[in-house]
Amino acid sequence: MAENNASKPSFARWWRQVLFVPVLHSKWLTAEARARLTERVTSAERGHRGEVFLIIENQLPIQEAYYMDCRERAIELFSEYHVWDTEENTGVLVYVNICEHKLEIVADRGISAHVSPTVWRAMCEKAVTGIAKQKTEESVGELLDEVGQVLRQYYQLEDNPSGNELSNTVVFLK
Repeated sequence: MAENNASKPSFARWWRQVLFVPVLHSKWLTAEARARLTERVTSAERGHRGEVFLIIENQLPIQEAYYMDCRERAIELFSEYHVWDTEENTGVLVYVNICEHKLEIVADRGISAHVSPTVWRAMCEKAVTGIAKQKTEESVGELLDEVGQVLRQYYQLEDNPSGNELSNTVVFLK
């Protein structure tokens, strides 16, 4: 049975984006915090052939927020940033939406063949709990570590001959 990923139109979601004030909610994401998270991405990529890509976004694009939820946005960014374009189809996008207090993981078909969506969902829920306790950077960092552990479990390799296929730098969409 195919899963229906289409989100329902929502005025509430749209209004949250309209009323969101980024400077009040993204103070934690300093240049130093981005550098530490970039290092966590680099660390999460060691010891396996997978690729981890982190995008943090203040809010959904207002013109799309009525129709698009965070899951659909993550899938759109997965495509836009070519996370799917790795040699063994082992790209994993971690998407954080500050306004919606949501995290999404989108995994390419190579890793999705091994890891159930419920595993990714449980990892996201754990991180969201930490974010609710005002431990955003720590929670996202721990999530990145867990993603790296999952990739090592299925694609372990001490030395990756393909190298780094995607940038490790955190993408911050204001």
